[in-house]
Amino acid sequence: MTRRRDPKLEKLIEEATVDAYGRAEQVTGFYTVIEDHVEFPFIAKIVGKPVEVLRVDIDKDGEDLVAVCRRRGKSYRVQLLELEIPKDVPGREWISAYCQFNGRCSRSQTDLRVGVLLRC
Repeated sequence: MTRRRDPKLEKLIEEATVDAYGRAEQVTGFYTVIEDHVEFPFIAKIVGKPVEVLRVDIDKDGEDLVAVCRRRGKSYRVQLLELEIPKDVPGREWISAYCQFNGRCSRSQTDLRVGVLLRC
């Protein structure tokens, strides 16, 4: 079954990856727009537990984005796509676009009007 892609997010994907050649450059493009548009820190969940998301970073291979999180005084680096992000996080649509770019979300999960957590 083919997943329907949100056209609004496709436009954001195009903006983030313009002039990018290869996966590493595309990830760098998303890193830049997420850093520019998402308001950090914010509270999200991973495996049902709340964490404070401090910022995003590029993984050591340059092939994916990770979230730098804090929980109970300890810092963690987790895959950005593993977070459950509340709908009211300013700039969340850029993370939704990154999720769609990676083929990890259905349209209902990335729909900006959905009043539930974003689960990628």
